[in-house]
Amino acid sequence: MRNWKIGRLAVLLLSLFFLTACGSTLVSGHADSLEEATASFKMSGGSQEEAKLPSYLTVHFIDVGQGDAALLTCDGEAMLIDAGDNTKGTAVQLYLSKQGVTSLKYLVLTHPDADHIGGADVIVSKLDIENVLMSPYRKDSRTYEELEQALDYRGYQWSVPNVGDTYALGTAAFQILGPNKAYSDPNNASLGLLVTYGRTKFLFTGDAEEEAEADMLDNGISPACDVYKAGHHGSRTSNSKALLEAARPTYVVVSCGEDNSYGHPHAEPMNSFRSMGVKLFRTDEQGTVVAESNGTDIIWNCAPTESWKAGEGTAASEAAAYVCNTNTGKFHYPDCGSVEEMGESNKKAVNAAREELISQGYVPCKICSP
Repeated sequence: MRNWKIGRLAVLLLSLFFLTACGSTLVSGHADSLEEATASFKMSGGSQEEAKLPSYLTVHFIDVGQGDAALLTCDGEAMLIDAGDNTKGTAVQLYLSKQGVTSLKYLVLTHPDADHIGGADVIVSKLDIENVLMSPYRKDSRTYEELEQALDYRGYQWSVPNVGDTYALGTAAFQILGPNKAYSDPNNASLGLLVTYGRTKFLFTGDAEEEAEADMLDNGISPACDVYKAGHHGSRTSNSKALLEAARPTYVVVSCGEDNSYGHPHAEPMNSFRSMGVKLFRTDEQGTVVAESNGTDIIWNCAPTESWKAGEGTAASEAAAYVCNTNTGKFHYPDCGSVEEMGESNKKAVNAAREELISQGYVPCKICSP
C-alpha cells in the first residue's frame, strides 16, 4: 500500500512538472479523440483551462472469476464495461460503492453472454445510469430477459453505438471500434472500445474473435494502445497475430477465473504476449488489477506477474462430446451458446453417447439439438 501511495505521489509531481513546463502537452495527444471530449466538458460547465488540469483516469479490472467487468473513472465520472456473471452482480455493485461510485455515466455491455451481462440486472436496478450502450446482438436466454426486465423497471433506454462514435468520460474519451457488421456469433458482435486519456490508450474488444478483429483492423481506426485487455479471457480464438501487431501494447490484462473449465488463458496467446515482451497481469492469480494514468504515465496496484502458465481445462472440454447442465438436466454440444450461461458448478463435460445421457434422465437442448 505504501509503494502504491508513493507511486501515485510521484506521478502527481510528474504531472505538475509537465503542466508547468509544457502547457497542454499532458492532454494534447490523440486530439481527434479528445476534441469531442473537451467540447462535451465545456458544455457541462467546464472551461478549456479546467480541461487541461492534471487528473487521473483509473481503470479497475475487477476480479469476477470467469467473466469480465471493468470500472473506469475520470474527473468524477464513471463507466462500467460488463458486469460479470449472474452470481457477481452484487459483488460488482459493492465494489463500485467502495470506490465511491453511486451512479454511472455509461454502462457498456459488450455482448449478451452471461459472463458479461449476468450481473448487469443488479447494476441497472441499484444505480442511476445516464447511458446504456449494448451490442446489437439479442440473445434468447433467461439472463438477457432479466436484463431487459431491469432496464424496463428503471425506464432506461439502451442504444447501439456506431463504429467511429466518440464519447466523453470526464477529460478522457472512448471511441467505438466494433462490431463492423452483423455477425451470427455473439462473440464477434462484441462492442470494441479504445479509451484515450492524454497520450495513453486502453483497448477493450470483449470476446471478439479473429474474424471480428480483422474487421476492426479494416475500419481505418488504429487499435494502437498502451494497455490491452486480452480478448475473450485469453482465448486462442481471439488475440490474433494481426491485432497484436497493430495494437503493440506495453501491458496486457487477462480477466479469467482460476482453474476455469475453458482452459483460459490458452497457450497460444500467452506465447504471443511473452514473445512481444509485454508486461502481463491476470485476475485469476492477482485478483483485481488497477491501472492509473495521468495522461503520460501508467502506474499499477501490483507488479506484473511472472507466471506465463496457460489454463488446463482445454483438453477435457474439447474432447467432450456433450456438456451437461446438472441443474437443468439438459445436455448440449460444447459450442452451444447455453454452455456459456452455465455456472461452473453445474457444468459437466462428458463423452457418453446421446442415448446413454437420455437414459440417465438428461434431455437434449432445444437450441443446439444434440
